[in-house]
Amino acid sequence: MDIYTIIFLALAVFIFLRLRSVLGQRTGNERPPFDRTARNALGGAPDKNVVTMPGKVIDQAPVAPTAEPAPPSDRWKGLTEPGTALAQGLDAIVDKDSTFDPRHFISGARGAYEMIVLAFANGDRRALRDLLSSEVYESFDAAIKDREKNEQKTETRFVSIDKAELVGAELRDRTAQLTIRFVSQMISATRDKAGTIVDGSADKVADITDIWTFARDTTSRDPNWKLVGTGSAN
Repeated sequence: MDIYTIIFLALAVFIFLRLRSVLGQRTGNERPPFDRTARNALGGAPDKNVVTMPGKVIDQAPVAPTAEPAPPSDRWKGLTEPGTALAQGLDAIVDKDSTFDPRHFISGARGAYEMIVLAFANGDRRALRDLLSSEVYESFDAAIKDREKNEQKTETRFVSIDKAELVGAELRDRTAQLTIRFVSQMISATRDKAGTIVDGSADKVADITDIWTFARDTTSRDPNWKLVGTGSAN
């Protein structure tokens, strides 16, 4: 064996040891590679035409695989009492979609509420179209057109959202519907083209109670909910 062969063998051994120290050894306990396809199947492939809500509103967080179902008496603790119509509605929705989490939904709905109110005040049709059902969008669009026709502009500012309370849950065929009562404080004023206030107040805080219903097809891979009905207790 000549000197060059010895040098090449020594170099090969050195490179092998370096790779072994960098890449490590398989022990049989390695985590499998992250599967993006599986993640999309669990979370729902994002729809480019749907605006994502703050905190994934109206979006549902997958339930942890290791989580054990709560006893029936505690399942909706803090939301409603066992045996109520609301509890039965939530049970029906979860039976159809095991990933549904009403607490996560409420958290996201708060963000959706503020986003929709401000988009309506600003006449942001693009945002509204992605967040509302076609029927609700038409009514919002008609109100915006009426403002534009009269050359009016609305200024709205949230002071606080004091409560977002789940008051209704229902499963209609494959469509889940959730109704939330929002209690908020906001300042809102509508001005004409001369800047004169024709509705509301620019400095008075108003107490507002809105009752909104959101819906989602439980068989759809789209995790987002849309506003399908509005009402007010004021």
